[in-house]
Formats: sequence, structure tokens, C-alpha cells
Amino acid sequence: MGLEIDRERFSEEDRRCFAGRLQQGVAALEALCARPGFGAGPISIGMEVEMALVDGTGRPFGANRQVRAATVRPGVALEVDRFNIEYASDPRPLAGAPFSGLAGEIGAALAEIDAGAAATGGRIALVGTLPTLSRDDLHVDALTDAPRYRALSNELRRARDRPFRVRVDGDEPIDVSSDDVTLEGAGSSVQVHLRVPPERFASTYNAAQIASAAALSVAGNSPVLLGHLLWEETRVALFQQAVDDRTLMAGWRPGRVSFGTGWCRRGAPELFAESVALHLPLLPIPGDDDEDPVASVARGDVPQLIELRMHHGTVWTWNRAVYGPDGGGSVRIEMRALPSGPTVGDMVANAAFLVGLTLGLEPEAGWMTAALPFRHAEANFYAAARRGLEAKLLWPSPEAPSPRVEPARRLVRRLIPVARRGLVDHGVDAAEAEALLEPVAARVESGLTGARWQRLALGQDGEAPRAEALREMLDAYLTMQSTGRPVAAWPVPDPVGAG
Repeated sequence: MGLEIDRERFSEEDRRCFAGRLQQGVAALEALCARPGFGAGPISIGMEVEMALVDGTGRPFGANRQVRAATVRPGVALEVDRFNIEYASDPRPLAGAPFSGLAGEIGAALAEIDAGAAATGGRIALVGTLPTLSRDDLHVDALTDAPRYRALSNELRRARDRPFRVRVDGDEPIDVSSDDVTLEGAGSSVQVHLRVPPERFASTYNAAQIASAAALSVAGNSPVLLGHLLWEETRVALFQQAVDDRTLMAGWRPGRVSFGTGWCRRGAPELFAESVALHLPLLPIPGDDDEDPVASVARGDVPQLIELRMHHGTVWTWNRAVYGPDGGGSVRIEMRALPSGPTVGDMVANAAFLVGLTLGLEPEAGWMTAALPFRHAEANFYAAARRGLEAKLLWPSPEAPSPRVEPARRLVRRLIPVARRGLVDHGVDAAEAEALLEPVAARVESGLTGARWQRLALGQDGEAPRAEALREMLDAYLTMQSTGRPVAAWPVPDPVGAG
């Protein structure tokens, strides 16, 4: 969420005042985005990488404070559970070789975090859901000791008035409950930030919504949760339920984690207005009481909009609008669907495919949103999370009837040139674009994603007990991760414990 807080309890007056400030913030953002020249500048990108901390046996290692203290690099932050930590890269222009730069920066940062973890007896694991987690690892004491996460857990639980319940079907269905949000810490994701001019925001956002299913289908890396084999991207189902604030009687309301409610028509302010209208504030922390955001915009200034940013940061659509006041102000799209791992190269390749495909589809977003009902775009996203490259997706066609059924594997193969064109047309070096998309193409041809590799390594015929097999599988996974080779080039494993 980015903004720090120092309180855990809030009064009704806090909530009333905060709600008023949110309405002011929406009005100010609408006026700001209409200002000629606001947000102008080159398209830029950045990445946030979440990871788990594990000990020498592959079990969760609740030492994120100590690990962060051992790293001096800016951008290292705590996440929801004590075994979660995150690194946020610097933004950089898209033109040139930005992904190579990101790979170098992220690789160096992760090496430093890993060294900090090693100094305290642990190591990092880049994986969508940590396979070795057990239900006993997820309890209130596992929550990171910070006001933000205690307040978030308390407020979601207060709004919900019943335990959080996560139910996921799959090969081995799971049904588990918790009185806090620690279940959410079982997953680690990669967020990709794409800054775009306000006048192109709506079409680019819609293109990202369409592109997300294809990108997710080839990026799956989360097949195991609490010992159960589930979806290729179980993290998607997990997060959607682990922070759900809806009561039993109000299940018809939109969840705080969702794919959205419809196509974006009027730009970023529309999405901020929607989150204010649909969701009660969780963390009603007052910002600068001296700032009148509407008057600030009228004077030609750029307001901080602290309250609006705080609230919008607690509504986790899979593609989310973000406002930043620095450097004259900007709006960007935060793409939240991709999993962590298996390697830095895989994560950067996933980001390049998603960004390139988004930009490649953006000029076609007008007819594509007409030819693809939003409910089908949403269904595509969850089908990709569930089945990965084996999913059947509904893809818009320029000729009736539309949409048409496309196997995900065949569709991704067809869309890789679209992603390449989207990157090159926006200034990415052609050689860089080609090299970035090679790991994605290799996964399509081999069928070997991170999720598929984990399933093959775990197997169905192994003789080891499940907990032991999961630890052995994770150890083999981390060994291959340390080589830096993309997952499609990893040797296909024999089931652990077999033979």
C-alpha cells in the first residue's frame, strides 16, 4: 500500500472525516487529469517482487524484520506475514533496454536480501505459493509486527464479523478458515507498474484487462497450498478470499479483490471513484489537514491526495489504477496478476510479455471491448488461473460471431508477436524484445511452467510422505532457481521419493 500508518484503532469521527476527504480527493483527481499536460512524459515501468523467507529445511522463516535490517538497499519492505518480504525497483523509461536494467537491479537486490537472510539462518524463495507451509504456520503471531498489518487484519475482520474462509477446488480441494489475514501471506506476487498518459489510460487499462489472462496462463507458479494440489495459480483464489471483508448477508457486494466491474470508459479517476463508492475505508488515517486538494488543483499545484491513495491501496483489483504526486504527478496501471518466480529471468520475461501485449493490443481496445463482453474477460482470467496453458479462453474476433474459443497455449503462441510489436513500437530495442520473449515461447512449446515443474517434481507415485515430499521438491526448486536458468530449461524431474 506504500503509505505508512502509526495507528490501529479508529473512531467513527475518523471514518466520517476520512469519507469526506475521499470525495474531495476524487473531485481533485478528476480536475487534475483534465489539466492539459498533466502526466505527460515517456512511458515508464517498474516492478515489485514479493518473496518468502525459508530456513535450511525449507520451512517458513519468520525473520523479515531482521532481514530488512541487514539490507541497506532502498526499496526493501516488510509484507503481511513475518516470512514475507518485498523489493520495489526504481521506475525507468520503457524505451531502450529497460528489462535488462530491471533484471540487473532486481537480481542485485535479491542477492543482498538473500545474504541478509543467510546471516540470520534463512534464504529467499521466489514462488507463487510456498509449498511447505502448513496450517500451523498461519496464526496471529505470524503477522508482521507493524501497525499497518495489525490494523488491516483487525478492520477486515471487524467488517466481516466472521472468520475468513478460503475454499479452492482442484485435484485436492481445500477448505480452511482463519481469524486473521495471515492466510494471505501464503502467496507471493510480482506487480508491474506501467505509467501511461492520462488520455491513453482507459484504452491501455482495458488492453491490460484483456491481456492478463493470456499472460497468467503461461506464468503459473502456484500449484500447492497447505499441502494440497489445486490450481496452476492458486494464489489468485487464495488472495480473493483471504482478505474478503463481505459479511454472509452481503455476499452480493463486490469483493475488495476482484477483476473489476466493467470496462474503463473515462480514465483513472473513474476507477478511484468506483473504489470510494463501493468500499468502506479500512484505514481512515487523516492526511494533511491543511491541504484542500480541489483548491490545490485550481491553483495549478499537484495535491498529495493521501487519503485517496490510502483507501485505493486497500482495494486490490488485479489491474489497479495508481496516482503518484511526485515529479509533477502521473497515473499508472499496476498489474498485479503475475506470480513470484521461478527466476529473475522468468519474472522479467513475464513482465515484458504482459506489458508488450498490453501495448500491442491498446490500439485495438475499442473494437475488442465491444467484441468481448466484460464477463468473458473476467472468466478468462480465472480460467487461466485454474488451468494455465490448458485453459480454454474466449478471445474477441473482428468478425462475428465474437468471442471465439481459443486454447490458451495456441493463443499465447499467436500473441507473442503482438507483444514483440508492442514493445518495439514503444521504443524497446528489438534485440531486447526478442530475447525477453524467448523464455515465454519456450514455456509454450514445452508446456513447462513453474507450476507444471512443481507438479512433476512432486508426482503422484512418490513414496515419501507429503510434507517430506514438499520439502524435497522445494529444495530441488530452489537449487534450480539459484542457477538463474529459465524454468523451461530446467530438467524435467522425477517424482521425489520415487524409485
